[in-house]
Amino acid sequence: MALSIVETEKGVLFKAIIQPRSSGNMICGIHADALKIKLTAPPVDGAANILCVKFLASVLGIPASHIEIIKGHGRRNKKIFIHSVTREYLESIISSFAKSAK
Repeated sequence: MALSIVETEKGVLFKAIIQPRSSGNMICGIHADALKIKLTAPPVDGAANILCVKFLASVLGIPASHIEIIKGHGRRNKKIFIHSVTREYLESIISSFAKSAK
């Protein structure tokens, strides 16, 4: 199944499934219609959320201030908004990770 991405004038919105306390920080692919991301941080005091934003910023090559967790701060399932990014750009980055994971 494909990642569900909603593009707006200001950026893109998508679902993510976060797996905290993993052995490494990585994009694992698409699960259902969400991007699966493994992170080393524990889900304590927002540490996994902070690392999620920093990790996505480094992967996408954008400032962390452009990434916002809209929903799911205390849950594994999140909605993430990325300002000033197009659907095509996000899809190209994700597809490059999917190819390297194989």
